[in-house]
Amino acid sequence: MIVVAGSIQIKPESRSEALSLALWMMEKTNAEQGCISYRFSSALEDENTILVFEEWELDEHLKAHFQAPHMAEFNAQLKNLVAGRSSVKRYVVTEHAAL
Repeated sequence: MIVVAGSIQIKPESRSEALSLALWMMEKTNAEQGCISYRFSSALEDENTILVFEEWELDEHLKAHFQAPHMAEFNAQLKNLVAGRSSVKRYVVTEHAAL
């Protein structure tokens, strides 16, 4: 399994637009082959920090996601909403279990 997790700082005045864009992206991406889950949420300590959490069956599915037309549209719109640096990382998970 591939996990992608991180955070994106958005401009306070662009929060509503960023949340709408995130909801749209979640709907499109959760329908992709190999997507286990794809979520955005707000950080509790800073509502202008958007958290990213994704789970993919295989790396090939994540690579296909990066080539999807909705990913290009998302990136084109997001660049105008971002306030600072993003920190997003990819992890390869070899095992997992419920707690």
